[in-house]
Amino acid sequence: MRPNYTKIYQDMLKERDPQKLEDPKIQRLIKNLKTTEDILHFNELVFKQSKESSQNNQKLKTYDKKTMLKLLEYQQKHGFSTNYMSKKYKISRTTIAKWKKTFEQEFEKIVAKS
Repeated sequence: MRPNYTKIYQDMLKERDPQKLEDPKIQRLIKNLKTTEDILHFNELVFKQSKESSQNNQKLKTYDKKTMLKLLEYQQKHGFSTNYMSKKYKISRTTIAKWKKTFEQEFEKIVAKS
C-alpha cells in the first residue's frame, strides 16, 4: 500500500510552516505528488536541509520503478556516464548498474522507442 503523500505533507506544513500552505504553487505541487521524483523535488523546494541531514537522508532514499526507469532513460538520452549520474543524483554507481540489470528488458524497450 502506497502512503498518502499529499496528506503527510499537508500535515507537516500545518505543523512547521502554515503560511506555506496558502501558496497556490505549493498547493498544486502537493496535489501532484505521485512519484518519488515528485516528492524529492517538492522537498528541495519547500524544506531547506543542512549538509549533514542531507547526507544522512541519502542513506534512506528509495526510488519507485517509474523514477528508476526515468533516470536510466535520461542517462541514455543524453549519453551521460554512470559516474556522472551518480554524482548528479547522489546515487551509487553500483545502484545504477543494478537498476540497469534489473530492468534490462524494459529499458531496452524504452531505448528502442527513442
